[in-house]
Amino acid sequence: MVETATRTPAATPANPGTLSRRWLLVWLAGTTAALLATVVVTVAIGPAGLTPSDVAQVVATRVGLGDLLGLAAPDTLADGIVWQLRMPRVLTAAAVGAGLGVCGVVMQSLTRNPLADPYLLGLSSGASFGAACVLVLGLTAVLPVAAFVGSTAALVATLALASASGRGAGGLSPARTVLAGLAVSQLAAAATSFVIFWSAKGDQYREILSWLLGSVAGATWTSVAVAGGAVLVIGTLLASTGSVLDAFTFGDTSAAALGVPVARVRWGLLLAVALLTGALVSQSGAIGFVGLILPHAVRQLVGARHRALLPLSMLCGATFLVWADTLARTVFAPRELPVGIVTAAIGAPVFAVLLWKGRARS
Repeated sequence: MVETATRTPAATPANPGTLSRRWLLVWLAGTTAALLATVVVTVAIGPAGLTPSDVAQVVATRVGLGDLLGLAAPDTLADGIVWQLRMPRVLTAAAVGAGLGVCGVVMQSLTRNPLADPYLLGLSSGASFGAACVLVLGLTAVLPVAAFVGSTAALVATLALASASGRGAGGLSPARTVLAGLAVSQLAAAATSFVIFWSAKGDQYREILSWLLGSVAGATWTSVAVAGGAVLVIGTLLASTGSVLDAFTFGDTSAAALGVPVARVRWGLLLAVALLTGALVSQSGAIGFVGLILPHAVRQLVGARHRALLPLSMLCGATFLVWADTLARTVFAPRELPVGIVTAAIGAPVFAVLLWKGRARS
């Protein structure tokens, strides 16, 4: 796909191999508008009978624009539902989706494996183990720290195992890295199950199970701050590495020939992914398929160049997870599904279709 992109003289919607700056701006503007509309519409969806105008009124009043725009004070009940319950949940889902989207692009590029995602190298299982340990101890205040420590430890174990042949981090084999990640992931999952079986009591079982399946049902403005802050800082940093990731497309040797310090860059990017994944998992639990299918879907639309792929995967991932969480809380209302079940139910067939289309095209 990259070879096709380099031969394409100009990008058009029908020929998106390489996006020109103009078309990239068009895509960015369109996906940003879609995300903003999604936030307003999904906050209004629910049994309370709110409308998008009600949501806009509450938000404008809360941010101090109500008097400037001549808006009346919103209803107290509507204000509580929008600002205290639904808005934090929707914004947390958007931040988690954006973070998983950009992490998926980075992981697939660094490992040169189209099946890579933020969870493939054991990051999710490691974060889950750290989180389960503090949940059974009742130390929820340090949950983000525990999840990050767990994800980082899993990453270090995976890379150490993958480079055991002595080639070093700069010469990691994609196949060896994936296999090492699967081994570490299974070990961490077994350790998590042991902690739950041995230590969890009463309602802790339900709490941990809901967290392991992925959910943003209990999101607060603190969740928005943690997940959104991590995406704003680390996600933006990762999204700016397009030229570096392009250099990794044809392998470590080609990247080194282009002047990229392969080992240092790989470790730095993987640690950034681990940090971001740990922060996201601490707020939403383990939500699969977002970091796997969104980069593939966006790549089908705009090509493989990371300048476009990274930011668009963030925006599309945010929009996708917001709608998935909306389905999770409304389809079986008043009961709610963990959003991880919805993403898996949607992601598995979509990924199968993408694989089929990719095979037909090749």
